[in-house]
Amino acid sequence: MKSYDFIAVGDIVTDAFIRLKDAKVNCDINNDNCTITMRFGDKIPYEQVVEVKAVGNAANASVSAARLGLDSALVTDLGDDQHGADIVNKLREEKVGTDFVTVHPGKTSNYHYVLWYEDDRTILVKHEDFDYRWPTMPAAPAWLYFSSLGENSLAYHQALADYVKANPEVKLAFQPGTFQIKLGAKKLKNIYEVSEIVFMNTEEARRVLETKETKIEKLLSGLRQLGPKMAVVTDGKAGAYLSTGKGNWFMPPYPDPKPPLDRTGAGDAFASAFTAALALGETPETALAWAPINSMSVVQYVGAQEGLLTRSQLLDHLAKAPANYQPKKL
Repeated sequence: MKSYDFIAVGDIVTDAFIRLKDAKVNCDINNDNCTITMRFGDKIPYEQVVEVKAVGNAANASVSAARLGLDSALVTDLGDDQHGADIVNKLREEKVGTDFVTVHPGKTSNYHYVLWYEDDRTILVKHEDFDYRWPTMPAAPAWLYFSSLGENSLAYHQALADYVKANPEVKLAFQPGTFQIKLGAKKLKNIYEVSEIVFMNTEEARRVLETKETKIEKLLSGLRQLGPKMAVVTDGKAGAYLSTGKGNWFMPPYPDPKPPLDRTGAGDAFASAFTAALALGETPETALAWAPINSMSVVQYVGAQEGLLTRSQLLDHLAKAPANYQPKKL
């Protein structure tokens, strides 16, 4: 086994994108709590199905880091089926290390269905019941990037926290997934306390902090009080916010070259580019400028990985950015 700069940890999946054309989206008065509706007990036409292999929050981050120039690997679990074999091949094509991929005999690999309507999606998820075990690493990475896992993984969280405590040179980026958001801050206290940085959107931050607070500065402060040295809260088209021990910053979105095609993976692209920038020696403010560029590119494609940028591509976009595209201290 080789040593790595960046190791992502989390479930991996094959996504089947089902392009819908006969549906409706309904939102409340604040344009929140939106639902998608279709006729019940009927045959609903769809336009196409696109299968995207080897995705998921951590997998997307591992590919993003590799394209940005880091020695990247993934800790994940698979079934011993064809989907699993295809996933391993795809990771290797992306130059992501597979030393820490565990194949479970008799299990099936994760397979999700993405209901894709206009430029957004609803994902039907099912995490297989894997026996998660923290792997032996021959050398501690500079960065661990931790994200979505199945519901039977609470003990695994403790093992990861223990590893970071035992290896204080390792910096942990935490981008909580659905189950981790649901667990809340108290049950994952050990993870938040050893994190260098956490990433979530405004709604996720409110759920973790158990608050209806709308002021971004208070959400950032609440997240940092959980233990991480830095916190990033994204607010969709409104932009993103960063809090460090030295103050708070706002970053506007990077202009879209054309309307987004699919928003799947935008958050992963943002958080992974930010973390990769730090791993490459950039400042948090520079990382905040990198991140929206990766998101902008990803939403121009179907799936979470095709639009992930190389370092030279990202820097080229940054050089062409509008004059007002820069971090603003709050």
